[in-house]
Amino acid sequence: MATAQPLTEAGLAARTREFLAAHPPAATGREEFLRARFDAGLAWVHYPEGLGGLAAPRALQAVVDAVLEAAGAPDNDPRRIGIGLGMAAPTLLAHGTEEQKRRFLRPLWLGEEVWCQLFSEPGAGSDLAALGTRAVRDGDFWVVDGQKVWTSSAHTARWAILIARTDPDLPKHRGITYFLCDMTDPGVEVRPLRQITGEAEFNEVFLTGVRIPDAHRLGAVGQGWEVARTTLMNERVSIGGMRLPREGGMIGKAAAVWRDRPGLRTHALHDRLLTLWVEAEVARLTAERLRQQLAAGAPGPEGSGMKLAFARLNQEISGFEVELLAEDGLLYQDWTLRRPEQVDFTGRDAGYRYLRAKGNSIEGGTSEVLLNIVAERVLGLPAEPRDDKDLPWKDLAR
Repeated sequence: MATAQPLTEAGLAARTREFLAAHPPAATGREEFLRARFDAGLAWVHYPEGLGGLAAPRALQAVVDAVLEAAGAPDNDPRRIGIGLGMAAPTLLAHGTEEQKRRFLRPLWLGEEVWCQLFSEPGAGSDLAALGTRAVRDGDFWVVDGQKVWTSSAHTARWAILIARTDPDLPKHRGITYFLCDMTDPGVEVRPLRQITGEAEFNEVFLTGVRIPDAHRLGAVGQGWEVARTTLMNERVSIGGMRLPREGGMIGKAAAVWRDRPGLRTHALHDRLLTLWVEAEVARLTAERLRQQLAAGAPGPEGSGMKLAFARLNQEISGFEVELLAEDGLLYQDWTLRRPEQVDFTGRDAGYRYLRAKGNSIEGGTSEVLLNIVAERVLGLPAEPRDDKDLPWKDLAR
């Protein structure tokens, strides 16, 4: 029996054009187009056939995206569903059952079901493995009680990825189990957290007697930390390794101000802009290299380095832009309490960017934690002493 020939760039481009001929964007409704794209395997080509992919190399996704973009095809609004695409989906693919993959991946990619991440807790942020939310087995269900915090999109999410403690007698990394939580359960309460920007993009989530079917457990009981690491590695890549054109993102806004308002320029600011521009370009090219490495396997600790660079650069560039604009940099037009579905760094005032960038060194893993990861797993430096690593969770000081 003849074996199937591997897809090439030319072959995949031709396949995408054939799809467009059968589903012209101008004559096909957005939802219909996206559903057909998923079923044709052109959603994420490195996923298996039947799950929106073609089991092709990850790098070939850029070929599909380029052809579709040139044709004016609609996308799935990836910024709105970024947690699902960047964190939930790769974790489901790596650790989910076939039933879970078929149930959740299609509506996730289509944007029909928004996802959020129930990981951090008031007493377990940087030390995530110390989390105290409990899940107790009750027949075919798990009953979950606890509190989560800093949850983006919880106010719009249909599903959540959740880690909870299922065995307090084990050390903190070993007694955790990973679940898929229905955010419409009556025991889920979402409260807004007002931020320095005036918005409530984040939330705190209270879980009281939430019943999760065992069929919505991801991975083995007690192996939740290993599953969560898949999520965390992909999260850092999705934050720090996003694809940008040259002078895209925050540096583009600062450079535009420099060009448009020559009266603001000084030699010192010129030197700072050049330094930041070069650093932003180095980070952009490094992120492109990281994506190429991802084409050959799962994300590693390098994503932590990229997320570190992303946070530092965003904060430095936004500070530079405010200083460059002088008193105009202090303007911020919208202080009303808003509940945005997504973060918009480039479509808002410089004052907003400056304030919102402060959170970049916290969300997705604090910079201090990521520095430890880079030191130990990339540079091979000795690990910091961790006296509580082998103690039962119930005996930890809290």
